[in-house]
Amino acid sequence: MRAFALTALALFGLSACSPSAEAPAASEAAPEAAPVLAGVDLTAPLRALGTEPFWAVELTGSELVYSGVDRPEQRAPRSAPVIQGTMAIWEATTTAGAPLSVTLTATECSDGMSDRTYPLTALVKVGEETLTGCAASVSAINAAGESGLVVDTPQPAV
Repeated sequence: MRAFALTALALFGLSACSPSAEAPAASEAAPEAAPVLAGVDLTAPLRALGTEPFWAVELTGSELVYSGVDRPEQRAPRSAPVIQGTMAIWEATTTAGAPLSVTLTATECSDGMSDRTYPLTALVKVGEETLTGCAASVSAINAAGESGLVVDTPQPAV
């Protein structure tokens, strides 16, 4: 019995001195991927727009900028969106004190005035007014023709 106890003690002593078999400590966590909705990078500059009345909300790197025909421009800080399934929601208060909410949904959308098809449907609330329209990245809108899909095309590697 004594030999068994000495052997067990020796094995315990060796295991205490040897390196742990546990997984190595995690190095820096991999960076989170940018949130994407319907193929649109939600961290990029975005534009939501509508007709009758004509209005737009630019989602720049740091601001939500609402403008429209016969409407004063309003600005609010841009934070990260809240993602809920196929929707992304930004909520803020403009410098004029009005609540501003932008909801983008991963549903194709036509603006009703062109033959363009946008990847996102937009619902914008400014104060008491509710507006509906379409949205895409600014780069996709700028590159789109008068008809067809409004999407970013991958650029060839240089």
